[in-house]
Amino acid sequence: MIHGRYFEFKGRPAVRFRCTYPFPVQRLWEAVSEPDELAQWFPSRVRLDTYAGGDIEFFPEPHSDPETGTVLVYGAPCTLAFTWGGDEIHFEVEPTADGCALTRVNVLEVRNTAARNAAGWSVCLADLDRHLHGSDAPGHRGDASADWRPFYQTYLGEGMPSGAQIPGESA
Repeated sequence: MIHGRYFEFKGRPAVRFRCTYPFPVQRLWEAVSEPDELAQWFPSRVRLDTYAGGDIEFFPEPHSDPETGTVLVYGAPCTLAFTWGGDEIHFEVEPTADGCALTRVNVLEVRNTAARNAAGWSVCLADLDRHLHGSDAPGHRGDASADWRPFYQTYLGEGMPSGAQIPGESA
């Protein structure tokens, strides 16, 4: 199970994941920074400018209007950070003795979204793992899927902050 941890990032609530892979840094960098690669595992299709201060557009559905964020850091092949709504998403890729590691941080606008977001990212990062290993990842698109619920229940059991609305469920 790909597992996130709750922590405070510069005084803001956040969830951190760290995953290791037997691949070169460049391969993982492509998977977390190139739109065609992101489409295999990230919860939204994206278009991004490859410089700090540029735009990143999120296309959650094929025919919906995009949301726009700001690229905060673009430091190929190691760091990418951007805003998405009131959240910040950070990717850091670094070499290890056996390949590379990804540290992925979701700095949250609202504390009670921690368990919900962590569960969603657990599914997405499992899709990334399958994609990197050559398996067909289904391409997570924000569904409250059956895969998502066990992660959510685990995070609730650990006491991760919760209570935010779950997409697709009534309040």
